[in-house]
Amino acid sequence: MGVVHSSPPAAESGPTRTAADDRLSVELTSVVAGARRRALRDGDRHIDTAHLLHSLLETDPAVSALFDGGQVARLLGYLVQRSIGYGLQWQGAVEDSGAMPVVREAAGWSPAAAGAMEAALVRAGARGARQVGGVDLLVTLAQDPECRAVEVLGRAGVDPAALVAAVTAAAD
Repeated sequence: MGVVHSSPPAAESGPTRTAADDRLSVELTSVVAGARRRALRDGDRHIDTAHLLHSLLETDPAVSALFDGGQVARLLGYLVQRSIGYGLQWQGAVEDSGAMPVVREAAGWSPAAAGAMEAALVRAGARGARQVGGVDLLVTLAQDPECRAVEVLGRAGVDPAALVAAVTAAAD
């Protein structure tokens, strides 16, 4: 059984920050803010894993460096098309792959996105890091075979399991 949170450990805009917010790197704080803006602009009710992946690629240089230039272009191409074709089947549906251990939906986040963020916190702690980085989040996204981010990775020709293995091998 997973941990229940009223909201995922993501930084909110404004002057109030929580202890969980301090666990996010500067880059990841920017990623979360970008994903939130993208969801609002697209008219989506929830930040989902595709929003997070899109923002990771645009915001965190450590994440985009894990892909070759062609892969980044293909990924961004699919993600940009989300509101004009690809991804329209996602509109109005809450992303819940069931793969991440989240007991209930966090306000403003799909269950899969909230679970990925929670798993990223755990991953960072396991490697002894004080803060969660974008690579932590990317790995947890890639480990959920049923999430939207993994669907996008696959369509762009990226093998999520190989990505996780490469990041894990580089960390050892």
